[in-house]
Amino acid sequence: MCSMSEVVAVSRVTRAGERVPPLENGDRLTRREFERRYAAMPHVKKAELIEGVVYMPSPLHVSAHAEPHAIIVTWLGVYKSATPGVRLADNATLQLDMDNEFQPDVMLFIDPALGGRARITDDDYIAGAPELIVEIAASSASIDVHDKLKVYRRSGVQEFLVWRTRDAAVDWWEMREGDYAPLPREGGRISSRVFPGLTLDVDALLRNDPARVLAALQDGLRSDLHASFIEQLRRRGSGAQS
Repeated sequence: MCSMSEVVAVSRVTRAGERVPPLENGDRLTRREFERRYAAMPHVKKAELIEGVVYMPSPLHVSAHAEPHAIIVTWLGVYKSATPGVRLADNATLQLDMDNEFQPDVMLFIDPALGGRARITDDDYIAGAPELIVEIAASSASIDVHDKLKVYRRSGVQEFLVWRTRDAAVDWWEMREGDYAPLPREGGRISSRVFPGLTLDVDALLRNDPARVLAALQDGLRSDLHASFIEQLRRRGSGAQS
């Protein structure tokens, strides 16, 4: 059996007889060429184009990434289920500009039909700036905290949350006058401004206590702010149908 590195190093020949070079870490490509090579490598589960450079992450660890990822998806999934008009995407392809095509860990966004900033492309990807992106990063040295943050800020992503698992820290920024600033933390909790009612108990998250994370979220979902947000989205939907 070939190793992953051996498989990746082999060019793929398409049905039309065209030889497509493999993606390699550090390749400098246009987004179109990146997509062509990525599509020809179905065994590759994740590759990203960041400022025109190809990044292919190593296999993921359970405690440092997979389990935290699952907790975040559960937290946001409960919010989505209680908030009609909000959409959730797990590891979907995000097209930001001609030099950047990412697969963020999780994205929460308002349905484009209701005035959301992102849109769904004809080939079923996300284009533009979703309202909230969440990334699971090992530490402050991660590209998520540096290179990706710069691109998200430039692209107009309204909120960006990074859980730095090995640092035992959470950073949640919001866009203020063209730059990212930390959302306020009160009583160990942080609440989204773009998605009213989306509340995170940071201390519980870092203690790996998902039950308390979801309990804090339920407090947010019972708030008047969340009820008003649902009504706002409902009115947008009624206006779009009229």
